[in-house]
Amino acid sequence: MSQTWWRGAAIYQVYLRSFADGNGDGAGDLAGLRSHLPYLKDLGIDAIWLNPWYPSPMADGGYDVADYRDIEPVFGTLAEAERFIEEAHELGIKVIIDVVPNHSSTESAWFKEALANPAARDRFWFADEPLNDWQSIFGGSAWTQVPDGQWYLHLFDPGQPDFNWNNPEVHQEFEDVLRFWFDRGVDGVRIDSAALLIKSDTAYEDLDEVHDVYRRWREVADEYDERILIGEVWLPDQERFARYLRPDELHTAFNFDFLSCAWDPADLRRSIDLTLATHTPIGAPPTWVLANHDVTRPVTRYGRADTSFAHGGALHGTPTDLELGYRRARAAALLAMALPGSVYVYQGEELGLPEVEDLPDEVRQDPMYARSGGTNPGRDGCRIPLPWSGDEPPFGFGTGAGTGAGAARPWLPQPESWRKLTAEAQRTDLGSMLNLYRTALSLRRELLGDGTLTWLPSGEKVLAFTRDSGLTCVTNLGAEPVPLPAGEVLLASGPLVDGLLPSDTTAWLAQRS
Repeated sequence: MSQTWWRGAAIYQVYLRSFADGNGDGAGDLAGLRSHLPYLKDLGIDAIWLNPWYPSPMADGGYDVADYRDIEPVFGTLAEAERFIEEAHELGIKVIIDVVPNHSSTESAWFKEALANPAARDRFWFADEPLNDWQSIFGGSAWTQVPDGQWYLHLFDPGQPDFNWNNPEVHQEFEDVLRFWFDRGVDGVRIDSAALLIKSDTAYEDLDEVHDVYRRWREVADEYDERILIGEVWLPDQERFARYLRPDELHTAFNFDFLSCAWDPADLRRSIDLTLATHTPIGAPPTWVLANHDVTRPVTRYGRADTSFAHGGALHGTPTDLELGYRRARAAALLAMALPGSVYVYQGEELGLPEVEDLPDEVRQDPMYARSGGTNPGRDGCRIPLPWSGDEPPFGFGTGAGTGAGAARPWLPQPESWRKLTAEAQRTDLGSMLNLYRTALSLRRELLGDGTLTWLPSGEKVLAFTRDSGLTCVTNLGAEPVPLPAGEVLLASGPLVDGLLPSDTTAWLAQRS
């Protein structure tokens, strides 16, 4: 793999707790992930990105990190993580992990020391009274009082106290954390809430000083071969967004504009053009994302009247045509994979899993649900454990069927209807979502990835472009079938009708020689 592998990579996101359970305790772990590495190799991905795998009380699914240099015991051990990295590399798969620099955990050694000794509180934001009226992103006040009367800042859950990046110790700590994992072979880090680190009395997002942090991090990454930095940067201002991708800062950042975009030809064309216009002048590759562990799954989202996405859960439970959503999700997958740059696949996308919206309230674990008083259902519905095999839960997720001695149900329940969506059921079905992804990722590695695109003339409901290799991608978002340009059809998200491309379908074509 080239030194610029990340520019056109297909990256698979693993939410470890829900991927595969290797010891039967109901939670996914490194043993389960390691056992399915051949599956990921066959799928055709270039890298794995893991959500936080550190020791954590799980106030926010592991994003409340208690120790940045160890592994959560539920997931395994540090030695097992090192073996996983080695095994992934042996299969030609890169490894990317999460780093969470905005906040820590109330169970971390630093925060415990701060509670015990007020003189040690400068690593966090403590004050005698709340300095402002900021609200937590999860709901409620962003300030919580400790027993001696002071208050600490947490932009997220109270279990996630924000670091004070005015303290040089915080800078040194994270530079050491980067080296700790790079020394163990990790190929890159994804930076959670990357724009939120630096704070003033009145603002906390995208302050200029945050770029000094990432310039220094880039120097650390450049001490190693082929290490990359990926930012989670939610900014509507594309000029401000692009500043994070300057040559001496981050390598790539997530494209949330495209992820949130409605299934609409004008909106998608605008988002693609905006993305390319943002990235091309600075020489950074775009990223294309349809889903992640925070976002309603595409099969559900694309089956609604409003197909856009915004945090807040306002569309949760609205009517969904899953058949329509499934067809559009297939078309969207081929569209995203054909675009220049890197593409992310969230676990379960390749199986066509829908959002699980009917979870009983008592099993919900996302703090968004609790902090909103139940008005926001949270993100548990896109974090349901994967179905691997069998006709009933736990569908091969773990060794226990949920009954009997030593068996444990998955940490979130799986719908019985998923029996038709298991990896085992789809493996031999040539028309399955799984085989669509396998074929597309194989072709993508050969013909797509990094580069440019050229738009082709098309109707207002059609997106059509040609890539550097000569491959043409056509997506029909209109109601009526449309003719295809000349060429050999390499792959289509659905069957053609009398040679025409049906509604909500994407086709890839090669020029005839």
